[in-house]
Amino acid sequence: MSSSSYSSSPCAACKFLRRKCMPDCIFAPYFPPEEPQKFANVHKIFGASNVSKLLNEVPTFQREDAVNSLAYEAEARLKDPVYGCVGAISVLQRQVITLQRELDATNANLFRYAYNEMPPLRPPPPPPPPAAGQSSGFYYPYQWNDPSDEDNERSSGGNM
Repeated sequence: MSSSSYSSSPCAACKFLRRKCMPDCIFAPYFPPEEPQKFANVHKIFGASNVSKLLNEVPTFQREDAVNSLAYEAEARLKDPVYGCVGAISVLQRQVITLQRELDATNANLFRYAYNEMPPLRPPPPPPPPAAGQSSGFYYPYQWNDPSDEDNERSSGGNM
């Protein structure tokens, strides 16, 4: 950001700390006035002095990443004071493990289906027809004609 963009309105850090925001303010490029909670969280967990020291030690091209990491860790610490972002990472790792197991099981089922349900190279012989005069209610593929025609076929002596 240019110095003119934050000289008219103090950055979130200077506003929070109730001080005048100078053109060379270390916080201004990373804590814009539109994001006051971001600095409030970072200040509550790490302290303004520690953040200032850290930003002065970090190369300029890495400062934005450092601030984003601090903001993420601060928010995570406020939600989970004991574990912070490590707790969130642990939850996500468990989810990945669970989903990987589910994916492995699904792939195994797919493999079983693909290789157990494939049609054989030679079709099996058709099952014998039901005994004469008995209708099982089930029709084999070679019997797939209209069941009401069954009486006509018997009377005419036609079998397929």
